[in-house]
Amino acid sequence: MPAKLSARARVFATGQGRKTDATDAHSVALVGTRMAGLRPVVSDAQLEVLQLLVDRRRSIGDEHTRKISQLHRILLELLPGGAKKHLSAAQAKVLLAGVRPRDAVGKTRKRVAAELVADLERIYTRKKAADKELKELVAATGTSLLGLHGIGPSGAARLLVEVGDLSRFPDRNHFASWTGTVPIDASSSDHVRHRLSRGGNRQINRVLHIMATVQLRTPTTEGRAYFDRRKAAGKTSMEAMRCLKRRLSDLVYRTILGDYTAGKVTGPGGQRGNDSDSSATGSQAHTGTSDKPLPGPANTKPTTTLPQAS
Repeated sequence: MPAKLSARARVFATGQGRKTDATDAHSVALVGTRMAGLRPVVSDAQLEVLQLLVDRRRSIGDEHTRKISQLHRILLELLPGGAKKHLSAAQAKVLLAGVRPRDAVGKTRKRVAAELVADLERIYTRKKAADKELKELVAATGTSLLGLHGIGPSGAARLLVEVGDLSRFPDRNHFASWTGTVPIDASSSDHVRHRLSRGGNRQINRVLHIMATVQLRTPTTEGRAYFDRRKAAGKTSMEAMRCLKRRLSDLVYRTILGDYTAGKVTGPGGQRGNDSDSSATGSQAHTGTSDKPLPGPANTKPTTTLPQAS
């Protein structure tokens, strides 16, 4: 049930948008019984398993970040200048081996730091096992997302889980709006500019941001070349990054669309796509698509036949 539809029904029924369990249930029931064209919820065991595992992998990553931050704070008090930003458990163990505190506070700091290092070693083992399991499950779906530069097992799993039925996106512009990579028009008079959109699916936006960052680290990627061209055209670094993320959103859309239309992956409910040619190309940001920052007029039907939810 789209939240906007139930919110509108709630406003029309009560005259205000305040939400309670009773009014929310009533508005959902009204929309569900009177609104045509709603998509039925399809249970997909494979996607549910992926969601459980990718959420678990995200929590492990968050735990790793917290432990590293705590370790950096303690090392800053034990060592002059602290430690480097990207610190592994093995490197931290070597640094601690060279510390010989004499007072009680220093000894306690070293003991706590050693416990954090032991925690990081266990977390690393869990991360490695989680990544291996996710990679096997994502590969079993038949998706081509793992072939994209900057998309790992966690990113591919997150995309599959959040996108679900691709047929709900009529075209790449609607998909980009959903990912939060379509800039918002903030023009005034003759000054034409766009600002960052903070809407859309923030988890998918994060996946695209990581993908863009990874491509920027490699000078030979199309993403890096596209970013440099945007900078040469007068864009700031942040504006060029937003353009790149929009371009990568189009690439992800074409890749998932190509998998569905080529019948490589099963859609919601276990349906296969048709046998038409795939439009997905390459593992980097393609430079042949439109550079327009905002989507055009909405199409009423998908541009390509996609598997419908049963």
